[in-house]
Amino acid sequence: MTKVEDLRGPNGIVLRHYRPSERARPLVVFAHGGGFVLGDLDTHDRTCRRIADACDVEVLAVDYRRGPEHPYPAAIEDVVSVLRWARPAAVAGDSAGGYLATMACLRLRDAGDPLPALQVLICPNTDLTLSQASIVEMGNGHALDADFLAWAITQWTPDPVDRAPASPLLAADLHGMPDALIVTAEDDALRDEGDAYAHRLAQAGARVVHWQEAGLEHGFIQNTDPASAEAAAQNRLFDELAALIRGQPDPPHGN
Repeated sequence: MTKVEDLRGPNGIVLRHYRPSERARPLVVFAHGGGFVLGDLDTHDRTCRRIADACDVEVLAVDYRRGPEHPYPAAIEDVVSVLRWARPAAVAGDSAGGYLATMACLRLRDAGDPLPALQVLICPNTDLTLSQASIVEMGNGHALDADFLAWAITQWTPDPVDRAPASPLLAADLHGMPDALIVTAEDDALRDEGDAYAHRLAQAGARVVHWQEAGLEHGFIQNTDPASAEAAAQNRLFDELAALIRGQPDPPHGN
């Protein structure tokens, strides 16, 4: 990186800005995964550096508030604030971060505010009711355990009444949402809800690039072995993201 800087954004939110070049590049706002309760700027530092370098983009990582101290919708509000402030070309996230990315887009759409041109969702949560078949099929013996997932969602949405309304897959209307790049993993408890969300977005008129990585588990984006199948999947994702970003006009950064 030419420059990596921690800074304060709107409402004092801590951000980390990655610049791969001295010249301004398209900006991607990134929300990390961690089940709404774990993860921070450091856990996903390498991933953000790789996105910036491989895709020739600036990355702005968000240290959003986490549960159980800050339950739903605190983290969504933080990501919304950063999107309004930064006006990025794209918003991205893995797992819970993918959920936050797309929920923030829903909030912006409903408010009539400008949207990023692209949302990048990597193994995203989209159904907090945990009603998809892959929760049972892949929720034991793989990277993401269904019991942990149920516990994490309880920390994020303590009141079960909130879970269906807070689930992007269950939103009544997805029209007007940004185009999307959605990558899921075959051996992931969240596989089916990610696949279903890609289908619903496409039905609603968004241009969606979607594929499922065969034989991989949840969290493949964090693997650090350059010779692994996970690294090859990362490269496929980065190549597609770079191509999609190049196809978008460069919006001015908000700040």
